[in-house]
Amino acid sequence: MHSRRFAARTDSFQESVIREMTRLGDVTGAVNLSQGLPDFSAPQPVLDAAVKAIQNGENQYTFPFGDPGFRDAIAKKSRDYNRVAYNPETEVTVTCGVSEAMISTILALTDPGDEIIILEPWYENYLPDCALAGVTPRFVSLRQPEYRFDPQELANAFNRKTRLILINTPHNPTGRVFNKEDLEIIASLCKKHDVIAVTDEFYEYILYEGRKHLSIASLDGMRERTVTISGLGKTFPSLAGGLDGR
Repeated sequence: MHSRRFAARTDSFQESVIREMTRLGDVTGAVNLSQGLPDFSAPQPVLDAAVKAIQNGENQYTFPFGDPGFRDAIAKKSRDYNRVAYNPETEVTVTCGVSEAMISTILALTDPGDEIIILEPWYENYLPDCALAGVTPRFVSLRQPEYRFDPQELANAFNRKTRLILINTPHNPTGRVFNKEDLEIIASLCKKHDVIAVTDEFYEYILYEGRKHLSIASLDGMRERTVTISGLGKTFPSLAGGLDGR
């Protein structure tokens, strides 16, 4: 019998810091500023629609890449808000969450020994994803006070092993919203080195001080080399009326 219970790839894993703080906050009654949870219930129309779907029999296996009507809605939202047109039949996939979409993308697009560029500080799941995929993260810092990257430092991080660059905008945890200049620098390096941009846009509607969200996939030459990831959990619990196309 083997004395080792877990795979070596799990050695560096630990409890999620975000979930740990939520758990401790619940125990102590503290205000939870660590996890993106609304402090109010979902709108009643959303709850009613979920109950109705279950009662109508929509509670068994469905298409593995998402319900057709849902994929149509995502494609419409991407066209209207992100300014990127996708075919809902062949270019839109629904997962159980953004974290699941991220690890699925990394596993699908990398082989062990590849490198992924990550802008730091980073969301905590990115490193475990790299560990599971057997790829090496290469870090480029976002520097205070505006949390911008140095273009030359970023360029130096690209090499023949670079397969992906992970972009998170609006950025967690700094709040940095990448502007067109930032994204064009990244896009030019992706095209030069034949690298795929994987962009985490989970917070795309949470913007302040007149900031505008821009998807890197909408830039010239980037649609075919970008995987855009977003989700419902941060913004949509507060929306009873759905998207307005802004």
